[in-house]
Amino acid sequence: MQNKTLVVEPHITIGFNSLNHIIYVDWTGDQTKESVQDGCEKMLDLLKQYHCTKVLNDNTNVTSIWLEAAWWVAVDWFPRMYEAGCRLFAWVESPHQLGKLSIEETLKFEITGVIALTFQNKQLAEEWLLKYDPEMK
Repeated sequence: MQNKTLVVEPHITIGFNSLNHIIYVDWTGDQTKESVQDGCEKMLDLLKQYHCTKVLNDNTNVTSIWLEAAWWVAVDWFPRMYEAGCRLFAWVESPHQLGKLSIEETLKFEITGVIALTFQNKQLAEEWLLKYDPEMK
């Protein structure tokens, strides 16, 4: 793989794989509404810059609940991700119950355009992204 690390901050690392054209996101530690919004905006900017349709969003290392950001992620951010070209969003769940709860709460809102699925591990998420062509009807 040809991975390039684009962002490294205490709460998030974002990379790009030029071979499979996927944005890889690794969230780390406790998340707040502010850290989620900051990371999501960075992800959106990079999706536009690299013209990607696929994101692997890994919450394996998230250790807290971030319910305060759930509505914003679903109603504000996901539509902008769709506008920017995102079609597939593989979301790896945190092993921590509070982290899972935040993802579940986000997905309760109607997300249109982007196919967002949850996975228990990164390998399954990546396999799905590599198999699925968002241009196929």
